[in-house]
Amino acid sequence: MEILANLAGGLAEATTPTALLFCFIGVFLGTLVGALPGIGSSATIALLLPITYYMGPTDAIIMLAGVYYGSEYGGSITSILLNIPGGAASAITCLDGNALAKKGKAGVALFITAVASFVGGTCGIVLVALFAPVLAAFAMSFAPADYFAVMVLGLIASCTIASGSPLKGLTMVVLGVLFGCVGMDANSGELRLTFGSLDLFDGIGLVPLAMGLFGLGEIITALSNEEHQNIRQKITLSSMLPNRSETLRSIAPTARGSLLGSLLGALPGAGPTIASFLAYGLEKRISKNASQFGTGMVEGVVAPESANNAAAQTAFIPTLSLAIPGSASMALMLGALMIHGISPGPLMVERHPDVFWGLIASFWIGNILLLVLNIPLIGMWVQILNISPKKLYPAVICLMCIGAYSVSLSVFDVSMMLAFGFLGYFMQKAGFSPAPLLMGFILGPLMEEYFRRAMILSDGNLIVFVERPISLIVLFAVPLLILWPMIGRRLQPQ
Repeated sequence: MEILANLAGGLAEATTPTALLFCFIGVFLGTLVGALPGIGSSATIALLLPITYYMGPTDAIIMLAGVYYGSEYGGSITSILLNIPGGAASAITCLDGNALAKKGKAGVALFITAVASFVGGTCGIVLVALFAPVLAAFAMSFAPADYFAVMVLGLIASCTIASGSPLKGLTMVVLGVLFGCVGMDANSGELRLTFGSLDLFDGIGLVPLAMGLFGLGEIITALSNEEHQNIRQKITLSSMLPNRSETLRSIAPTARGSLLGSLLGALPGAGPTIASFLAYGLEKRISKNASQFGTGMVEGVVAPESANNAAAQTAFIPTLSLAIPGSASMALMLGALMIHGISPGPLMVERHPDVFWGLIASFWIGNILLLVLNIPLIGMWVQILNISPKKLYPAVICLMCIGAYSVSLSVFDVSMMLAFGFLGYFMQKAGFSPAPLLMGFILGPLMEEYFRRAMILSDGNLIVFVERPISLIVLFAVPLLILWPMIGRRLQPQ
């Protein structure tokens, strides 16, 4: 009954005129950027961060969350129509989604994808509402040593979301922690890594770093790609309705994908990408027609799409309850909350119930809006996809420069954004993912803060990290997480 009362309060927050407006803006922009190859949810959230300075915390996080899970919906559009994934989580959808489009069933593929995404998102929302408060209540017993251990685990787990090797991911985490150390030390007042620059006294700003790495870096990469395809297939509402056989074959895979995605999304470092690939693999393994996967099977479309949208919702569980983001977008969510003076973690549910439950309630509204938007507006998405990136992205870059400048009215922030943009581009060319760097930048200072608190309380005795059961178990899990990729490779059949 308490959860129902909390949801009722959250619904009151989420149904205010401004909250509804920003929820619509978020899911609309999310669908749009998900459909555009090269601009992901991370880039868009980074672009919108400066705007959130002038919004209330609930409205801000509702809009940014809408962008995040909206992009999971939109990513399937370009995967199906152009065989180009709008995001990593939609890559597996290309196999059967584009095969269906080539058979003249692009409308059917888009329709069942929208419905499967809605079901998966709904399943994820239920788990977030049920388990995030429970996990937060458990985490209330955490001491500084426990928080430090969890932060270390979060940083190591972030290496698993890197596109390259875990070693490259770890390198990016360390670099992010170093960037987080720039500026004046909060305890001693000493300057660190400023190299005599007055502009760095307050440290590197989250907005220019995020906008540069994920916004400008992605756009430069997209602009360097000369390929651009036009969509010639005409899609009508009547062509989007699946037949009876396709409908029946979609039910069980959607349910399995939703459950698998919900569980994996709650694990830091897993997220929608892993969920979609595992859901596809599961369906192919249990199917009687496994050899036909990749030729236009509806099961190969609905399973990964329901999984990645369920995982997009449950990814908020570790982010909000433990302040451990499972992806770059979730790390940006942490940054957005911290901009408004809200510390994600176990105390968030208790101290800011309006923000927490308002966000949970907005998920329901956002998913309904996405279902409404994705089906009738397919024609508009198709027209947008026909715009050349070389005409669209320069306008986006101008908006990013304005956004970076507007935060502190500083030209230095614009220069930093440009510098991080080129850094992000060269990192991607070298096979280094920028996501672990962002997590190191955000979690590094928090880890330092909790380490110092633990040292003060224990009079400098490091034994405190193994005396407490929680920190001992979490720190024991760190080497297992590091060794797991090697163990997994050895277990694979030769």
